[in-house]
Amino acid sequence: MGIPFFMVYRKFRYFQGNKDLDSSSSSPPPSLSSSSPPSSLSSSSHPSSWSPPSSLSCKCTYDVFSSFRGEDVRRNFLSHFQKEFWRKGITPFIDNEIKRGESIGPELIRAIRRSKIAIVLLSRNYASSKWCLDELVEIMNCKKELGQIVFAIFYEVDPSHVKKLSGEFGAVFEKTCASKTKEEIGRWRQAVAEVATIAGYDLRNWFVLLTSTCS
Repeated sequence: MGIPFFMVYRKFRYFQGNKDLDSSSSSPPPSLSSSSPPSSLSSSSHPSSWSPPSSLSCKCTYDVFSSFRGEDVRRNFLSHFQKEFWRKGITPFIDNEIKRGESIGPELIRAIRRSKIAIVLLSRNYASSKWCLDELVEIMNCKKELGQIVFAIFYEVDPSHVKKLSGEFGAVFEKTCASKTKEEIGRWRQAVAEVATIAGYDLRNWFVLLTSTCS
């Protein structure tokens, strides 16, 4: 867990650093209460070709949006992940109070589009939820349209099964597709294919990874 969290945090701090620079160039100097990013996380330590799109940075309400299947990750991995966010001063979107229906509503779509970073926690039963698949479609749209940063985390699932829609993940996906329209299935397939190509983190052995990075 430590490695993917560090990467998300580093990208978040870099995002904040660029936004602060943009703000300082177009507005009066910040007050003494404002904070600037650590020098160790300056743009010189990251690819100079990347910068947060203004269309995204000026409208963000949340730092991180997480898309996940609650029954797989909520009680263990996700709780630790979210605690680390709060500890680092990062504001994640929490959807505990949103009533879930057949499809994602405008409130959730707005939360996705107003988040700087989206984390997709791909687990065994992720594709069993039409809700999760619809979230994924919206996230990948935001990646293309707004330049949203997307991280893929493979939690106790083989990344190749996600990419090829095979194995247990593929079987679950096919079951969810039953009686759905071709257009809907097509959107889901495309979104899964796109997220599977993102350089992600394989956490099938996340507890071992956690203990090794914290020792």
